Amino acid sequence: MSYKRITLSQFLMDGQHRRGGSGRFTSLLTDIRTTCKMISHEVNRGAMAGNLGLAGTENVQGEDQKKLDVLANEIFLHMTAQSGNYAAMASEELEDVHIVHGASGRYLLLFDPLDGSSNIDINIAVGSIFSILHLPDGVDCSDRSVFLQPGVKQVAAGYAIYGSSTMLVLTTGEGVNGFTLDQNIGVFVLTHPNMRISEDASEFAINASRSRFWEPPVKRYIDEALAGTEGPRAKDFNMRWVAAMVAEVHRILCRGGVFMYPVDVRNAKQGGKLRLMYEANPMAFIVEQAGGMAITGRDRIMDLQPQGLHQRVGVVLGSKNEVERIQRYHREYDASAGKN
Repeated sequence: MSYKRITLSQFLMDGQHRRGGSGRFTSLLTDIRTTCKMISHEVNRGAMAGNLGLAGTENVQGEDQKKLDVLANEIFLHMTAQSGNYAAMASEELEDVHIVHGASGRYLLLFDPLDGSSNIDINIAVGSIFSILHLPDGVDCSDRSVFLQPGVKQVAAGYAIYGSSTMLVLTTGEGVNGFTLDQNIGVFVLTHPNMRISEDASEFAINASRSRFWEPPVKRYIDEALAGTEGPRAKDFNMRWVAAMVAEVHRILCRGGVFMYPVDVRNAKQGGKLRLMYEANPMAFIVEQAGGMAITGRDRIMDLQPQGLHQRVGVVLGSKNEVERIQRYHREYDASAGKN
């Protein structure tokens, strides 16, 4: 066995030296690393620590919170505030921004503390998603509008997946790298360098129970895929659905495919299902950095100008050629329907 392994700390320090950085950005991500290790520990303890089940509260979205939703949110808020690197934070679980009093940092943190929490009680993979933005000079971080920056402004994004092993997948705009937690020594080790998404795929993930609400271009794509070798695509597709965006995106990074949670008849008034700031933007950044593509169905996700902290959008992301096809189907449909 080779012990010449690259740890996350070494990886970040190497990047800092290459860019001639001050070390502040390395410290930002070190805070995230520690936070995800602590959440991983609590997820793994599960029923033994009384962490399963409902908390008896609702979040700002009106969704029932699981005990681990609340705990993971508290860990994020506490552990990432101690160093003073982040001036303010925004969480999917909180209505308003969280100001870090006394902090000198010039960065903003957005996070979904526990994605896929409906899977907690059945021991299926869940995760955490985060996005980091610059705090513009001369701007008061207590103003929530400071967070409303398009995805192209992200300086880093990533997710942790708590599954058969715990992994931290990260981009700082120079590709995507995956680190696996060595539980014996408590260190993240680079195991998936330069992750890339194949341009072609024969696997898709979508919540098929909503098929009666889909727009025609989505239904067209899925119907063609389900037709297999006898259909217009002339090949067989596999369908997957984990109900945790982290797990869906991780699978795509590892073996290609498409993940879809589109705008449909039922969620159109909300703008979609997934949150732009906490889910869509960070995952779009990761997917694009890995050679994939991420759209609302029609438009590039990271070009959207956010209108609110908890804005929802449609999401289609994954292998470039498949996502381009889905986008083309939307445009053809819009053209035939006389839409602009």
